[in-house]
Amino acid sequence: MATAYHFRATAADGKLRTGTLTAETDKQVAQELKRQGLIPLYVGAEQKAGFAFKMPDLQRGKRHDILFFTQELATLLNAGVPVDRALSITAELTERASFRSLVMDVVRLIKGGKSLADSLAAHPTYFSDLYINMVRAGEASGSLAQIFERLSEFERTRDDLRGYIISSLIYPGLLTLVGLGSIIVLLEFVVPRFATIFSDPRMTIPAPTLMLLTVSRYLQDYGLVAAAALIVALFAFVSYIRTDDGAMWWDATRLHLPVLGDALRKAETARFARAMGTLVAASVPLVQSIGISRGILNNRRIAASLERVVQGVKRGEGIAGPIAKAGEFPPLASHLLSVGEETGNLDAMFTRMADIYDNETRSAIRRFTSLFEPLIILVMGLMIGTLILSLMLAITGINDIAG
Repeated sequence: MATAYHFRATAADGKLRTGTLTAETDKQVAQELKRQGLIPLYVGAEQKAGFAFKMPDLQRGKRHDILFFTQELATLLNAGVPVDRALSITAELTERASFRSLVMDVVRLIKGGKSLADSLAAHPTYFSDLYINMVRAGEASGSLAQIFERLSEFERTRDDLRGYIISSLIYPGLLTLVGLGSIIVLLEFVVPRFATIFSDPRMTIPAPTLMLLTVSRYLQDYGLVAAAALIVALFAFVSYIRTDDGAMWWDATRLHLPVLGDALRKAETARFARAMGTLVAASVPLVQSIGISRGILNNRRIAASLERVVQGVKRGEGIAGPIAKAGEFPPLASHLLSVGEETGNLDAMFTRMADIYDNETRSAIRRFTSLFEPLIILVMGLMIGTLILSLMLAITGINDIAG
């Protein structure tokens, strides 16, 4: 069935073209655009009136801006568009004014005689050392288009994994909050209404009910104090883990959490391997690649272990042995890198390692959620069931007295 597709493309003179074409698939539209001498930048279902879904969510937030920027440059440079013109077109396509200004500043710096890498380095809050060094390597080797393709894949894969982890943990977190909220509401508002019923001196209150009433009374009397103490303790904890010693302790502790610690370790391994594969493929020296990749890791314990790896590489031990000795990466990692060193395909093995641990991270997160969700439901069910049973025991006692 033919569908109207909206497209954005650039002509040979570098000017932007937009419009719609009717075809059965978006690929047919892209082929038609190429036949007309245009370079397709975006092809998608035509937007309908009354429903304004704008393509990018890619352009919301810093990471999405960078991904969009990288993808567009990869497309344009592969089509033979000069760097300054490719940047100008990308700026035109960028919807967020702040990022458009940044790209235009990069264009200004390039026209002033700076290299692309140095121009990007003027905006370190957006472009990491890894990104800048990759671009510098691409300029030196004359393979800038291929470098942006690799960077695009790197940014997309990293963003996909981050999004998967966050979306997987939202439901368990929400379930926990709802369960705790339900228990607090019952203890704070429901149970006290039953307290007056159990005030008859002839009535013997069952131990579970007495415990429930005591907890409810303490919550009413000291609930605000406990909440304030919890907030202060949380603030103190956050302040501590922002220090160097605190961050190291917290990162080490997280790696030893049941199930979740395994997922965190594999996620960091995937992130490190993806960065190394991208850098080594661009002929960035191994020691420099490790230093750059270390900077993108979130876990300081694992990042600190890479200093020993760097020293091992400098001593001529290769990378597989020092990675194994560091003791912070999964055992399979060193075996894969050993094969990569033996075959001379270290960049491909790093990429393969990243793919493996991306999948392993997803599997570990699935295991965590599959265990955590029923566990939370069970615990909350037991707590609420115990609460209700305690009240029912007392009500039964009242009926016995009345009888």
